[in-house]
Amino acid sequence: MLNDKNIETVKQQLIAAPCKIVITTHHKPDGDALGSSLGLYHYLIQLGHQVQVISPTDYPDFIAWLPANDTVIEFEKTESKSKQLIAEADLIFCLDFNHLSRINEMGDLVRHAKGMKVMIDHHLNAEGFEDAAFADIRAIATAELVYKFIVWMGDAEKINLDCATCLYVGILTDSASFRFNSTTPAVHTIAADLIARGVKPYDIYEQIYDTNKLNRLQFLGYCLANKLKVVPEFNTAYMAISREDLKQFNINTGDTEGLVNYPLSIKGIKLACLIVDRTERIKLSLRSKGDVAVNEICAKYFDGGGHKNASGGFSFKTLDETVQVFLNALPEIKAVLQ
Repeated sequence: MLNDKNIETVKQQLIAAPCKIVITTHHKPDGDALGSSLGLYHYLIQLGHQVQVISPTDYPDFIAWLPANDTVIEFEKTESKSKQLIAEADLIFCLDFNHLSRINEMGDLVRHAKGMKVMIDHHLNAEGFEDAAFADIRAIATAELVYKFIVWMGDAEKINLDCATCLYVGILTDSASFRFNSTTPAVHTIAADLIARGVKPYDIYEQIYDTNKLNRLQFLGYCLANKLKVVPEFNTAYMAISREDLKQFNINTGDTEGLVNYPLSIKGIKLACLIVDRTERIKLSLRSKGDVAVNEICAKYFDGGGHKNASGGFSFKTLDETVQVFLNALPEIKAVLQ
C-alpha cells in the first residue's frame, strides 16, 4: 500500500516557487539508488529548482556514466560544501533508504536540518524520520516510485530521455534484469514507456553488465574456485572474502556486485550469502528463493534488513566469527531450507 504522508504539501511547495533541494541516497549507492536520485534530479531542474545530488560515499564505475553524473558530489570529499547545502535546503529528498544510519555521518545533519525531509523508498520497517513520504514496499525499485511520483505530479511529459535513462537503470538493476517475483505487469509497462521515450535497453545493459575489467573477472574466477562453500544439509552456499583477497585483485567499490547470485544459482540451493571484510566492518549480502526470508536473518543477526529474498547487513566481529554466526543461524530456519 502506498504511503503518501504529507505528499500534497510537497507538491504545493514544488509548484509554488523555486526551492533549494538536496537529493541523497544510501552509502555505496547501487543502480537504483543513483538512478532514482539522478532521475528525480532531471525532473526537478525542469521545474526551475536549485538541485544538488549528494552521495554519502563513492559508487561503482558501472553506473558513473549516468546523465548528469558529473554534477553529483560525494560527502566524504566535499564535507564543508555538503553541510552547507543540507543546512540551506528547503527540501531534502531521501531516496532508496528509510533509516538515517544508511547515510553515515550525513544522518544527523539531515535529521536536524530545517528543510522538509521527503522519503521515496520501497523498503520495510521505516525509521520514521521523514516529514513526508511516497513509499511502497511492493515497488520493485525506488526508481519505479520516482516515475510514479512524477506522473502523480502531473508532469509525465517531463520524463525526458536523461530522466528516463536513469529510471530505467534503477528498475533494471533492482529487479535483477526483471527476474524477481515483484516484477509486475505494471513494471513492464513503465519500462515500455521509458523505452518509448528513447531509452536503449541494449546500450544500458552493456554499460552495466558488459564492461568488466580483467582484474574483476580474475577475482570472480578466484572466488568461485577457492571461496565457494556449500552446506548441503541446509541447501545453503556462501563465500567469505577477506581484505587480503580484495587487495590481491585490486577490488574497488562495486566489484563484488552480483557475486552473491552465483552460489544461489547452484541447483538445489535456497540461501546464498556473500560475506566481505571491508576493513572497517564486515558486509553481508543475502539472497534466497521461495519462503526463505533473508530480511529476518539480517535483522536478527546482522543489524540489517531489506526485502524478503534480497537483504544485507553488517558485523563488527572478525570474518571468521561472522561466518560462524551465519552458520549457527541456519538450524533455526532449517524447516524453510528443506
